[in-house]
Amino acid sequence: MTDRPNILVLLCDQLRRQALGCYGDADARTPNLDAFAQRGVRFANACSTYPICVPFRFTLMTGEYAHSRTIPGIEWSMSPAERTMADEFNEAGYDTVYIGKWHLDGGHGRLGSAVQVNRTRVPRTRQGRWQKWYGFELRNGPFDTCYFEDDDPNPVVIDGYQTDGLFDLGMSHLKARSSEDPFCMVISVEPPHPPWEAPEDLTEEWLGRELTLPPNYEGDFLRERQIYYAMVENLDQNVGKMMQFLDDEGLAENTVVVFLSDHGELSGAHGLRSKQYPYEESVGIPLMVIDPRHPERAGSVVDDPTSTEDLFPTILGLAGLTAKNPMHGADLAPLVSGSADKLDRDGVLLEFVAELRQNQPFYEENWRAIRTRRYKYTVSGDNMGGKPWQFFDLVEDPYEMNNLVEDPEHEAEVTRHHRMLVDWMKETDDHFILLPAFDCEGVNCWDGISSQ
Repeated sequence: MTDRPNILVLLCDQLRRQALGCYGDADARTPNLDAFAQRGVRFANACSTYPICVPFRFTLMTGEYAHSRTIPGIEWSMSPAERTMADEFNEAGYDTVYIGKWHLDGGHGRLGSAVQVNRTRVPRTRQGRWQKWYGFELRNGPFDTCYFEDDDPNPVVIDGYQTDGLFDLGMSHLKARSSEDPFCMVISVEPPHPPWEAPEDLTEEWLGRELTLPPNYEGDFLRERQIYYAMVENLDQNVGKMMQFLDDEGLAENTVVVFLSDHGELSGAHGLRSKQYPYEESVGIPLMVIDPRHPERAGSVVDDPTSTEDLFPTILGLAGLTAKNPMHGADLAPLVSGSADKLDRDGVLLEFVAELRQNQPFYEENWRAIRTRRYKYTVSGDNMGGKPWQFFDLVEDPYEMNNLVEDPEHEAEVTRHHRMLVDWMKETDDHFILLPAFDCEGVNCWDGISSQ
């Protein structure tokens, strides 16, 4: 393998980590992703910092916290002035290729519907400077998806199911390329994001299957969950095809492959659907890396919590690159190679900064959280300040059914996590106001932006 490996990022939308066999789901049929985990390094507690599409993608592309730009859940357009992942790889002599959903050019609001957006190109100046572009803003219609090549205004219809078409497009591009330079390619598919639509054969199979429902499941979401699993199985099949393609084309030995999702899906956990919430089904994402330079790491599992901000420096780090701008996130590449066995931090910051849609959760409200290996502490509130909301022991209570935030026996841990949250917010210039976790008891509660 050369010292400049290819980088292939396989990004899906709304896949919770708990929906894969390698993360413990007994219902899942994900043999290819389970095999991926056995060939590479799996991050057991990877988190989406801000569990909704647009802010995740902004942070993936720039490494910056979404609160640094006050990014709402959607309806936001990234400035062309932002330095992106493509800039870093372009300057390092890589061929850069982006395929699929972008969702950083204004979302639904520009034209009124996902159908119209999917038939309008993202201007070349707003494509993040990826050299080759087969992208679209968003669609949310996996059987009716178009993409645009570079600056061509004519939409290209994907024949069939979106995930199949985008993976095929990626393989076709790699097969046809003649460049001797390494590549950095992102393939970004929407499924298993709703609407709940999967290929007919998988849909029929899953609608006839019984599911093992988790203890925090409430409501009537069974059909959604069944089709969700069908969409996940189709994704798994495409990952298998891609890995076989890399082997057949002689690319596997020189290509680092990263598999991840932008956020999770609640699917009836706590009686909720979609994402936005700080529950594990919403913030918990799969993150797995196969680096062929380190076959001895096959099957390794990293327990340290990770966040979206880690992805930018990590993807660069896997290529031996360092970001030009200072980064808040950690480069996880040493954990992939085995040159480090843990991170020099206790946890990660989670957040929900703003919601502009009146009919969505956390409209005129937001939250911040600190997630450590064992615990998760969350504050919630409006612009007048966030109050303690949830505290869960994720070891004893992995389904987050017993809120300990007012439990006297856990007051010391709640206080410790509150102070950790203060420190994270100071370090990252987050101006959300925190109210005291408990009575001050002689301690100076206020230090400018937050509390005890």
